[in-house]
Amino acid sequence: MDFKTDKASNDVKEAYVHEYAEHDVQEVPVAQNADNLQRRLGNRQIQLIAIGGSIGTALFVSIGGGLAKGGPGSLLLAYTLYCCLIGTVNNCMAEMSVFMPVSGGFIRMAGKWVDESFGFLAGWNFFIYEAILIPFEITALNLVLTFWREDIPVAAVCAGCIVLYALLNILAVKAYGEAEFWLAGGKVLLIAIVFSFTFVSMVGGNPQHDAYGFRYWNTPGSFAENITTGTLGRFEGFLGALWSAAFTIVGPEYVAMVAGEAKRPRAYIKTAYKTIYWRFAIFFIGGALCVGIVLPYNDHSLLEILSGDKGGAGTAAASPYVIAMRNLGVNGLPHLTNALLVTSIFSAGNTYTYCATRSLYSLSIEGRAPKFLSKCTRSGVPIYCFAVTMLFPFLSFLQVSNSSAQVLTWLINLVTAAQIVDYIVICVTYLFFYRALKAQGVSRTTLPYCGWAQPYCGWIGLVGSVLIVGCYGYATFLPGRWDIASFFSYYTMAMLAPILYFGWKLIKRTKVIPATEADLVWDRPIIDAYEASFTTPPTGFWEEILELVWIKRRKSVDAS
Repeated sequence: MDFKTDKASNDVKEAYVHEYAEHDVQEVPVAQNADNLQRRLGNRQIQLIAIGGSIGTALFVSIGGGLAKGGPGSLLLAYTLYCCLIGTVNNCMAEMSVFMPVSGGFIRMAGKWVDESFGFLAGWNFFIYEAILIPFEITALNLVLTFWREDIPVAAVCAGCIVLYALLNILAVKAYGEAEFWLAGGKVLLIAIVFSFTFVSMVGGNPQHDAYGFRYWNTPGSFAENITTGTLGRFEGFLGALWSAAFTIVGPEYVAMVAGEAKRPRAYIKTAYKTIYWRFAIFFIGGALCVGIVLPYNDHSLLEILSGDKGGAGTAAASPYVIAMRNLGVNGLPHLTNALLVTSIFSAGNTYTYCATRSLYSLSIEGRAPKFLSKCTRSGVPIYCFAVTMLFPFLSFLQVSNSSAQVLTWLINLVTAAQIVDYIVICVTYLFFYRALKAQGVSRTTLPYCGWAQPYCGWIGLVGSVLIVGCYGYATFLPGRWDIASFFSYYTMAMLAPILYFGWKLIKRTKVIPATEADLVWDRPIIDAYEASFTTPPTGFWEEILELVWIKRRKSVDAS
């Protein structure tokens, strides 16, 4: 029945709205999902999760390695180019996720629209990636704490993190969302501090009253040499900065993972995706610019820390900002920076625990992991998936008998390739989705969100991601630099991907899904009915913030 053309229908709708004006949803129960997860995440939580998921400690610490290898010019260029590349991936994921905001995001889409085996590859690659990142963040947290003192018990920190992650993730998803809202707020504060420090100090507002401006772009220069010398060395310096960007810049996959538990996903998820572009521009491109301003790429302290000749690798002491603060004689601010790094790292580990749990759950409900893992608590938490995920943080205890910095290096190399494989999966899935829409006569203009310049963005994202994952460990093939351990650390996840795909294909005899048979209906009736059950407009981000501090209140299930 069309409310736009049927007058009788309009009368019924007006009476309905009047009757339920004080309520945000109908009295008749409406299913939120086809599975057992619950839509509890509000607008402000989703927006901060989108920020928190895209900003990690690499933006404040590991970015120094990219500066040392490439110099400020290469760093800015590499981060800008990679942001553009991930922007094309985000464009693909946004269109699919807003159209079908299901639990598991691109993992289940890959199985529904490409090939069941491709969904198996997508799910297990993402689960392994997220699960390994949990002990990585705990390792990083231990390193950051050594900024203050060396005798903090490593095992105690590991155990404390595991307990806190367990408590935040075993409760309803709203507890996770609330924790991430406040923790991600700390990341935004840290960015504001280091950006403000950059501007104030470069114009002379520092204890030495040195208005250094863009001095370090001229001396020692904008482009550093890496591995070799001359033009080739500067190009390899750019590649070193590009690999730094590949580890630092993330985002689209985390929004996709919360889509199945988001209130009013067609509105809130769309907003989150549309704001990722300016977050890339401000946080990552702005961060690369600031780092190149405050510190020269040949700074003695930075090079000593990166080479291992001086302690502090992975801590705030290795942060280009903290090194610059100390060089200028700024006291107190390095300690505040390190304290906010602690909350930033903890937030990242909390997000990875959530995403690993949900990715394993999505595998289970699609039959690509043991069925018992699909069991949820009454509050919508996949309890057995959570239990399996919580085994991985115990890998952080490797630090007790091994160098924390070495463990960190192994994990960084392993997970970077897996992250780029995720982007390849997203782009391939989108291209199949785009093909299915055309084959089935569905106009993209009718979708809740229509991405720009498609399918060209999908192809650019795919080709760019393949080139990066293929060349990421190229240095191991150079004469005199071959190292079997380094080779496997760079390419293990890239080699695992085809094994997962063809292994499941051989076992299940799956076939690539024809465009005319791709399931574009799937969970749409349930999602559409859920969205239609709301009778008030979506709550804006700042409106929810005002409600949070009791400045503005309204009776609404949309409020947190």
